[in-house]
Amino acid sequence: MKTSIAPASPATQLAAFIAKFDPTTARLIRTCRAEMRRMLPTAIELVYDNYNFFVIGYAATERASDAILSIAAAANGVGLAFLHGATLPDPAKLLLGAGKQNRFVRLPTVGVLKSPAVRALIRAAVAQARTPLPASGGGYLVIKSVSAKQRPRRRMR
Repeated sequence: MKTSIAPASPATQLAAFIAKFDPTTARLIRTCRAEMRRMLPTAIELVYDNYNFFVIGYAATERASDAILSIAAAANGVGLAFLHGATLPDPAKLLLGAGKQNRFVRLPTVGVLKSPAVRALIRAAVAQARTPLPASGGGYLVIKSVSAKQRPRRRMR
């Protein structure tokens, strides 16, 4: 008799990915994700547990190229990446990075994510998205990629 084990649900997999981090960082990731879900309720969450980073992207479709923003976490902290951030208006000069396309903001607390200046950047990123987020409906979670080999998710002490 052959038995098969059902794969874990996306929510269960997500919880396991986040649990790899130290408790403080894990709590920050969960809190930032909850805030992003409140701000972008129709976005699809695209999850990547890759070698360098754990990433939750926010997109209108399941295509990575349609992602607008992402929460990126590593052992050294959490950030909010603006995937086309180089073209965003940034009067407060919050965006970090010097590449041709991507910019980011460090998130030492969820308070940074909730700040008026970061919310304005998020609104501008959503407004300029090539594929707009749906006006109605609910987003959902998709596990896109899991790397077998990963950098440590906790700081070495």
